[in-house]
Amino acid sequence: MPQQAQLKHIHGHGRLPRVITTDSSRPWTMNSSSGDDEAPKDPRTGGEDFTQQFTENDFEVTPPAQRVQFILGEDVDDGTHVSHPLFSEMGMLVKEGDEIEWKETARWIKFEEDVEEGGNRWSKPHVATLSLHSLFELRRLLVNGSVMLDMEAHNLEVMADLVCDHMVSAGTLPPGVKDKVKDALLRRHRHQHEYAKKTRLPIIRSLADMRNHSSSKKDMVKSPSNQSMARPGSGTELSEQQHKGNTHFMRKIPPGAEASNILVGEVDFLERTLSCFIRLSQAVVLGDLTEVPVPTRFVFILLGPPGSQSNFHEIGRAMATLMSDEIFHEVAYRARKRDHLLSGVDEFLDAVTVLPPGEWDPTIRIEPPAAIPSQEVRKRPPELPKEEVDEEEEEARLREENGLSRTGRLFGGLINDIKRKAPWYLSDYKDSLSMQCVASWIFLYFACLSPIITFGGLLAEATGKHMAAMESLVSGFVCGMGYGFFSGQPLTILGSTGPVLVFESIIYEFCLKMNWDYMTFRFWIGMWVAGICIVLTAIDASALVCYITRFTEENFATLIAFIFIYKAIENVVVIGKNFPVNQGIYDCVCTPPLGSNASVIDYAKYNWDSCESYNGTLVGGDCGTPPTENVFLMSVCLCAGTFLISTVLKEFKNALFFPSIVRQYISDFSVLIAIFAMTFFDYSLGVPTQKLEVPNELKPTLSTRGWLIPPFSERNPWWSPIIAVFPALLGTILIFMDQQITAVIVNRKENKLKKGCGYHLDLFILSILIAICSLMGLPWFVAATVLSINHVNSLKLESECSAPGEKPQFLGVREQRVTHILIFLTIGVSVLLTPLLGHIPMPVLFGVFLYMGVASLKGLQFFDRILIMFMPAKYQPDYMFLRQVPIKRVHLFTAIQLACLIILWLIKSFSQTSILFPLMLVVMIGIRKALDLVFTRRELKILDDIMPEMTKRAAADDLHKLDAEVGLLARIFPWGKGSRGRVVGKSPGLDGNLAGSGGEGPGLISCTTSNANEKEFEAQSSLLKK
Repeated sequence: MPQQAQLKHIHGHGRLPRVITTDSSRPWTMNSSSGDDEAPKDPRTGGEDFTQQFTENDFEVTPPAQRVQFILGEDVDDGTHVSHPLFSEMGMLVKEGDEIEWKETARWIKFEEDVEEGGNRWSKPHVATLSLHSLFELRRLLVNGSVMLDMEAHNLEVMADLVCDHMVSAGTLPPGVKDKVKDALLRRHRHQHEYAKKTRLPIIRSLADMRNHSSSKKDMVKSPSNQSMARPGSGTELSEQQHKGNTHFMRKIPPGAEASNILVGEVDFLERTLSCFIRLSQAVVLGDLTEVPVPTRFVFILLGPPGSQSNFHEIGRAMATLMSDEIFHEVAYRARKRDHLLSGVDEFLDAVTVLPPGEWDPTIRIEPPAAIPSQEVRKRPPELPKEEVDEEEEEARLREENGLSRTGRLFGGLINDIKRKAPWYLSDYKDSLSMQCVASWIFLYFACLSPIITFGGLLAEATGKHMAAMESLVSGFVCGMGYGFFSGQPLTILGSTGPVLVFESIIYEFCLKMNWDYMTFRFWIGMWVAGICIVLTAIDASALVCYITRFTEENFATLIAFIFIYKAIENVVVIGKNFPVNQGIYDCVCTPPLGSNASVIDYAKYNWDSCESYNGTLVGGDCGTPPTENVFLMSVCLCAGTFLISTVLKEFKNALFFPSIVRQYISDFSVLIAIFAMTFFDYSLGVPTQKLEVPNELKPTLSTRGWLIPPFSERNPWWSPIIAVFPALLGTILIFMDQQITAVIVNRKENKLKKGCGYHLDLFILSILIAICSLMGLPWFVAATVLSINHVNSLKLESECSAPGEKPQFLGVREQRVTHILIFLTIGVSVLLTPLLGHIPMPVLFGVFLYMGVASLKGLQFFDRILIMFMPAKYQPDYMFLRQVPIKRVHLFTAIQLACLIILWLIKSFSQTSILFPLMLVVMIGIRKALDLVFTRRELKILDDIMPEMTKRAAADDLHKLDAEVGLLARIFPWGKGSRGRVVGKSPGLDGNLAGSGGEGPGLISCTTSNANEKEFEAQSSLLKK
């Protein structure tokens, strides 16, 4: 029997300790199989070496990570070594009454679940925490114990025979206790769900055991081998019955998964520890070894003398955790010999993180992380350093993919958008088959309907009722349907905006002053706007969108969100002014009917709405209107209740109650539930709150106009269509900026859209819709920022969590057209739904506005940075930009952005200046460009986006300057000619050297750059590297 290995040396140069052990019974070699890891009946584990031909010294100096990468990089010659998802289960040999059996104590899919000691239930999934001692002990067992790879066994009894024979032949197991070890391995396995259901199936025993049953009970305490059990095969009826008991957990196991079983326990007939790592050549279902009918591929056996149960338990946990590790479990599948497994353990030790015992409580269970980092870096060897990728070229390539680069031909961008979106057109309808789309449709319907009607009321005041709520509804139907069917990005929701309202009021006041026909003059303005937008589409003007960086788009999005929040609160405050709480005495009393014996006091207790039901008569000056002292308080309750219910139920998908599908439905329909709940609450109390007013007839508001606007009028001069181009230019800027900034926000990379953008196609469709609306005398609709953001948020997709403890991951957005089409189709038929919509209180819709405004702030880095300004450093979230940029620079950038937001708010708040709002957005782009003089390129790349072309021009200027300097140096040092382009030296700081290698001179040119700007130096470095 070989002497047990001893710990000889622990070393580590820049990495975690690696344990080197030796065996004194034979020479220590690393380039050949140790002999005891060859499974019987395995034709591949003869004398051939399947690994790289490393010498002993090579293995000594090769890091474990490189060895693992070499193992994983080998070609799989057959299907037996292809890795599968693993389900690991650990069982311990325990005594239940007079019987000894294997009891399930823990399981792993991705995270560890333990059987609670006293609760007889599973614990919450948690990150496994291991002791270094257990990992080193496990490594020692893999070095000295048995390793049997590619064993051919079709049931547990054959596997037990092969394991015992192998241990006896290796000298680690005395022949006298072979049968006892086998009997211990063949004990029945009882799983946790059997305890929970209290269904104990009878143990099947052999006839000999049945005859000796009475005598074996007394000997069971001394020797657990006296109850040998016949194991059922993989296809037996008993196995199927046992596995049916936990079919619910089977749904959480990935398809194609295989099992890894860890069996640990202590027995009184062994004097030393026995261990065996087994990999079966083909995965098979080994009876009731696993709690679910998953075929077993790996088995780890650990048996030892009494007194080591707790230590064995930790070693078993270490083995199961290793098998759940993505890298080691692939190594286990591909390993050809023992050394490969040891390399996997060493690589795992190199990658682990140690928590000091004095600063952490080991009994604390660590919650699974929200996102698991990728392990691909551990699989692949480090790539050779490549030439630095030109950031400008990379950004230009991304812009070209998104259609934001000039094509150089008329309508080139539009044609590319159509080619990009055409293959996805049918899927835009197929992808809508989901209840999530139904919830999004109903939510956005109410979210769009109220602003349209409110905007119609304001438009009626601004245009003398030439356009009002009915025209707004028809415009929503026409624009929404056309945009939904033909746009490039149907996730963008069209709506009415404040600048458009101001623009309409200015045009109307001008026509009143000039005594012109407003609708005719507006018709020509709309035609000019449509024509200019088509020209902008033809020349690929939408490519200018690339100048709209996060700085501008988040300023705009935050402003619109604040407006929604402010307007929602303001509307409720206006209700308080119209219906004050303290109204004085309400002059109305209920009196008894004539001829009644009841007194006035008896009827005075009846309210205004219940007096008539008792045949009473209302007497008083205020009896014509119901009492309104409770209207304001009720409106506050309705608005706040709608907001709170929507917010709480939206996050209900992450709650701990109900199954996941129920939580998801509640989350998707959160706003709809809030609207119906608060509407029913208002109806049940009977307080006369303001209700939604929808027109009930499909006809123009003014009887003097029709649905088609004449292009000419006797009141307008012949040259009025010509001068209409001037206000049309301002309207074009307004529409272009509103549309494209919202499109940029919808298409941002954080949303993970897969079907591409369509900036040019969107602008082209919008221009046609503006022409149609101008012809019909309808308001112009453009992209609405907050509505579009909430549309995207309502369609976000998350991964379905299968493994216990796994957190859902954001996958993208359900990109489709149907919700957009249904939203505005329903708006078009809202005239027919007036009896139902008239019951919805306006404060409920104000609560929806408040919810949309707050929800659209979520995910804006600008808003997060505003909150950070008021947090102490120790409470600040661990955002990535805080790791990479000094906090003072972050606050400076936020302060500049906040100042721009305040300026935008002030300009938009006054009617005299609000028409300049689109122009101020252009100014914001100029301010962002000026920030290149304040912040470094790296800081702007982290806090914002790099603006195109600007850096390209700066680099070109640096190139000209560098050419002049090199030319001057070449004239002074003729030997330096020809060396440009082959510079091999790198400047360590701002004072550096340029090393030439093409001449006959010294090859070093000293260039002092200590006075250079950091950005210029970066540009020079990037040019030199090219």
